[in-house]
Amino acid sequence: MAHQQTPMFADGFPDPEKIFQSWWPIIIALSGGILYGFRQYMRGARCFSDVKLDGKVAIVTGATSGIGRHVAEDFARRGCRVYIACRNMELGKTVVEEIQEKTKNINIFAEECNLASFKSVRAFVNRFRNKEEKLNILVNNAGVMMCPYAETEDKFEEQFQVNFLGHALLTHLLLDLLKNSTPSRIINTTANAFILGAIDFEDVNFKSHEYSPGVGYSQSKLAVMAFSLALAQHLQDTGVSVYIVNPGVVNSNLHRHMPFRQNAFISLGFSPFFWYLTKAPEDGAQTTIFCAISENLENVSGQYYKECRKENIDTNAVKTELPRKTWDASLNWLQIQKFGHVE
Repeated sequence: MAHQQTPMFADGFPDPEKIFQSWWPIIIALSGGILYGFRQYMRGARCFSDVKLDGKVAIVTGATSGIGRHVAEDFARRGCRVYIACRNMELGKTVVEEIQEKTKNINIFAEECNLASFKSVRAFVNRFRNKEEKLNILVNNAGVMMCPYAETEDKFEEQFQVNFLGHALLTHLLLDLLKNSTPSRIINTTANAFILGAIDFEDVNFKSHEYSPGVGYSQSKLAVMAFSLALAQHLQDTGVSVYIVNPGVVNSNLHRHMPFRQNAFISLGFSPFFWYLTKAPEDGAQTTIFCAISENLENVSGQYYKECRKENIDTNAVKTELPRKTWDASLNWLQIQKFGHVE
């Protein structure tokens, strides 16, 4: 018996009157469902906790866009008093107004804090102390990625200072407030790149060897990981918990220095694929929010989280000597005698 074909119009499209006698609806439905399902999978896990943060005070760095903004907005919805530590005050004020309008929480503030300047970090802390007597949540979120070589006013490679040293100094200067507000939490942000990283303790600033944006970025994120492990050990039994968060690959301004972003035509052509295969900033914020509010993590510290769950840490970051060596070197780089003690 000859195979009966689906009736077709002259232009090759299926006859609408016969469409349900063909495989087209099933193929289209399955394809659409698979594409939608994969997109939802790529968005990652979500934090569904309804915990309130009334009476709590939080600082979120890098909160004028991307992950930080969504973290700040989420905290605001929960009733938290939120300080956005930002480099661009004009943008910071705009974001504050938008978050206040969306959440109906007026206790949102922007304060200048340029992590590429230790002077700016110290000035931010002084202003914060003049306004607040406690700090419950510190989210060290801001960062730069794969940027051309630049040296900060403090003579450090920019990625190393912004992603790591600036936050380490900020934590040091605020630690007494965190201890006085226990149980309190510190959330430090790393990235998948830490797995590829190595810290050149003799030359973190690339003075004696060629600079590579990728090497610089992975070095800074490994430093965050190793330092956080040492910090958690340092704060053991103090009531201050440390969480290391990997938000995943997020479609945000962080990638503005990536090669495909440098050409307008390539960027436009690549954007749909990048959007489909990466998280939106709101999705990337979920693990940070989870670590900041989850009641189940109150007595946990020094763990690494991804997709709202604890993950094993790559052995490169947990070598016995690396966290301690990073800790000691950081105190030297920051010229700190005793971490958390400010004279």
